[in-house]
Amino acid sequence: MKEKESERGRQEGVDRRSFLKRGAMAAGAATAGAMLLSKALPAFAQDSGEDGKALTQGDIAILRFLAAAELIEGDLWIQYAELGGLTPGQVPLEVNPNQQPMNSYQNAFLNLDGDGPQYVSSNTLDEVSHANFLNAYLGSKGAEPVDFDKFRTLQGSRATGAQNIGRLTNLMHLNVDTSWFVRYRSAKNPDFGATFPQAIKITNRTAIPITDADFNDPNHIQVIANVAAFHFGYIEQGGSSLYQALSQKVTSLEVLKITLGIGGDEVAHFLEWVDFAGNGVQAPVAPVTDPQTGFTFPNFFAPINPNQPPSATNPNNPLIQPSLIFPVPCEFISAKLPHCAVIRPSDDNFGGAVATIASFTADGLFAGQTKEFLQVVKQLAEEADAAIREL
Repeated sequence: MKEKESERGRQEGVDRRSFLKRGAMAAGAATAGAMLLSKALPAFAQDSGEDGKALTQGDIAILRFLAAAELIEGDLWIQYAELGGLTPGQVPLEVNPNQQPMNSYQNAFLNLDGDGPQYVSSNTLDEVSHANFLNAYLGSKGAEPVDFDKFRTLQGSRATGAQNIGRLTNLMHLNVDTSWFVRYRSAKNPDFGATFPQAIKITNRTAIPITDADFNDPNHIQVIANVAAFHFGYIEQGGSSLYQALSQKVTSLEVLKITLGIGGDEVAHFLEWVDFAGNGVQAPVAPVTDPQTGFTFPNFFAPINPNQPPSATNPNNPLIQPSLIFPVPCEFISAKLPHCAVIRPSDDNFGGAVATIASFTADGLFAGQTKEFLQVVKQLAEEADAAIREL
């Protein structure tokens, strides 16, 4: 396993990222951000932006959909942060055994990365900031912000630490598309029609503790955390492609600055969760089996033929190699050009707004949501994809 893991990863990770100082601050800010998501944003004087032009209807449609997507992401990340992120006063037991202990879900994230709970809180803070900024920017241009408050009706976790508030998203019946794990290790590109198998089949699984009973068995909670890890990567790779696809339709240079700036942050998130998910499918964490369901995360470093030792003729499967955390060079622009390491897909047919909502729906994120909500997000997506760059 890479040096980042195990005790060395835990100890060095604390010093490397100022774990103690930043943990409570990030978690507290994420909690404050959760409240801001359901509050009216301040109005700003209308202006025409850096390039001196009013926003086109296409740019407004793009920004409104991105605000909607970030509200959805903020809602799901807040749920993860409540149970698996750092909360004020919490530190790992090996740092200070006299402080408030972490729950077993947080400890399962620590098994995947010594800074796992911090990353969850930080990612949450980022997504909340994206939603708040995009809605405020829309208001500053005289455009209508996106408000999903009336759709916050879903029941979330009842485990200790979760707020008893309505949710937009459901993290307890996920069908996680893990093909992204294979895609980024392949030289093929979905923009050229390539398809990819699932790295591991995750169907109708919870990614958060549902009740306090889920905290009890270490293997049970580790499997839940591993589901979450692959879901983290799924969400953030989707955001990376979404911003890439929609940026190509933007007219205003200022709006392009926004989509490139936030899109770059989504890519940064994604690369961490690639590593995080990979740590859940290698020793010492994997193989791990949930004793309640029998669902197993195998060791992806195992040889292709488990009945034979690893060798030149019986290697690991490179398409699921956990230690490959950066995009492998692939087809790009033209099959005649050299392969290039890029975010993919970047075509709106696969990574655009409509594709994103279709994927979120298949993921189970909206299980229990109303038809009205689904219609609203579908319309926002269609309008964003219909945007055309105007010169």
